[in-house]
Amino acid sequence: MTGEKVVCTNKKARYDYSIEETYEAGMVLTGTEVKSLRNGKANLKDSYAKVIDGEIYLLDCHISPYAMGTHSNHEPERRRKLLMHRREIKRLTGKTVERGLTLVALKIYFKNGRAKVELALARGKRNYDKRETLRKRTADREMERAMRRHA
Repeated sequence: MTGEKVVCTNKKARYDYSIEETYEAGMVLTGTEVKSLRNGKANLKDSYAKVIDGEIYLLDCHISPYAMGTHSNHEPERRRKLLMHRREIKRLTGKTVERGLTLVALKIYFKNGRAKVELALARGKRNYDKRETLRKRTADREMERAMRRHA
């Protein structure tokens, strides 16, 4: 089981936030959550991470209940503990408090059989920044089309 298998991504995060740094964190999951993730049943829309009592948690991440699970199936939107080094957590705490940054979840994936989440230190974009991003993306797309036609 080598390599990376992406379960889900948060596409809206790159549109709503300007990403400054990314981090990788392990996830503490139950058995039915892992099986549901392997089936690709997760949603990162509006999910973020928060430091609570010196530990980091993933909030508002929806992992659907496992279809073949029993009465002991997991709660879909519970807060999930993330695994990071203590010095990384302290650094993230300082940056989120001091500079007003947010920890946003970008994607959930399996790396060597272990569930991981990619977190980003991000700053919220203003509406004019979003319009600029769309304008740039459209211009790049049109330039690419023109290059293809003339080649």
